[in-house]
Amino acid sequence: MEFQIAPPRRVRRPRSPSAVLVSGFAIVIAVGAVLLTLPISSAAGTWTSPVDALFTSTSAVCVTGLAVLDTGTYWSTFGQVVLMVLMQLGGFGFMTGSTLLLLLLVGRRTALRDRIQAQASTGVPELGSVTSVIRRVAVFTLIAEVAGALTLTLAFLAGDHAADATQALWWGVFHAISAFNNGGMDLFGDYRSLADFVDAPLVLGTLGILILLGGLGFAIVGDIAAKRRWRRLALETRVVVLTTVAILVVGTASFAVFEWSNPATLGALPETARPFNALFETTTLRTAGFSTFPTAQLRDPTLFVVMAMMFIGGASGSTAGGIKVNTFSVLLIAIVSTVRGRSSAEALGRRIPHEVVYRALSVALLSIAFIFIVALSLELTTSAGTDFIAIVFESISAFGTVGASMGLTPELPPLARALLIPAMFAGRLGPLTLVLALAARARPVPSRPAIETMRIG
Repeated sequence: MEFQIAPPRRVRRPRSPSAVLVSGFAIVIAVGAVLLTLPISSAAGTWTSPVDALFTSTSAVCVTGLAVLDTGTYWSTFGQVVLMVLMQLGGFGFMTGSTLLLLLLVGRRTALRDRIQAQASTGVPELGSVTSVIRRVAVFTLIAEVAGALTLTLAFLAGDHAADATQALWWGVFHAISAFNNGGMDLFGDYRSLADFVDAPLVLGTLGILILLGGLGFAIVGDIAAKRRWRRLALETRVVVLTTVAILVVGTASFAVFEWSNPATLGALPETARPFNALFETTTLRTAGFSTFPTAQLRDPTLFVVMAMMFIGGASGSTAGGIKVNTFSVLLIAIVSTVRGRSSAEALGRRIPHEVVYRALSVALLSIAFIFIVALSLELTTSAGTDFIAIVFESISAFGTVGASMGLTPELPPLARALLIPAMFAGRLGPLTLVLALAARARPVPSRPAIETMRIG
């Protein structure tokens, strides 16, 4: 009898979900860079430098907003549409991708209790319901952007800045998408951002609400809309809301105190208009990058406060960047619990697992190290005499995908621009990828080493 045994086929391991997300963003950035290089994308009908096109595409997909070419004057209508689509894909893709990865990770590697908590915080009826997640995020995005676009269109029509109805509509749609996705790009030209609308509360208020909604994300807003009672909200929702409000209050007060008499910023406005503009500046410089004043004219204490807010960023799973409010809140809760003599991090009658605190600490410290490397690289590649605060500010803005600039980015040499491209990409996907990698490596251990203490402080 003869037997024929076929050689065993090599089993391909499926790619990790985080790797799929990273590669997906990279592909979208590459396609966008190719489109922006074409002459049809520039207003002058000329080819765009590949480095500048790649920088702009990365800034749009990572919803950063840093620009080496003026968005309102350099790009044609086609190029501006490409940027708008890239921002939409970047914001929507990150919200859905991060939420789905959370559900996938929770559904596979944790206990039933953790699955129930994740289900409660995301508002998904069934864990693993991919279609439901995408549908809910899409509806949330569509409602926010359509309402914002209509309101902005009416505001531009009523003001003195829109030439006609078509331009007002185009401005409304573009800036609604840019604000909700925390993109920070504008069409007003000459790197002025929103300087022409410093006395337009309807425009600033609408943009501020869109920035806040995008910075909170689908999970937080959905949990609030579904439960509507403070005690019924998930711990994450309550902590994120409280921390966000605290950051806005502290940031607004700091901005008002430090800039109240600055003739280049708040000092040039009537006293009745200064508090609202201070609130708007705090809202946008935290995550989006719009500005009604030249950022370079802010005083040094204000710049330090803004850099701290940019580093923190918005909520996890939102369109904002930074280490996320969730990470900062966990660390703050751990500090307060330690000072109070608690053996674990506790807040609002709940206890946070030690592994979550460890992951938050890892994300924060690695992010600080990354910003240090980026700032050092920019210092070595820029011309001598460049303001060091401006270098650190641009580094944090790139990592936090904020897009606020002190005017340094358009003046950077090609090598420095090339260094900021991976900084924006890592700032957008790095914290999420790191958390997923740390969570995926978590395994129950059969034994624990003996305890030995170390001196601290």
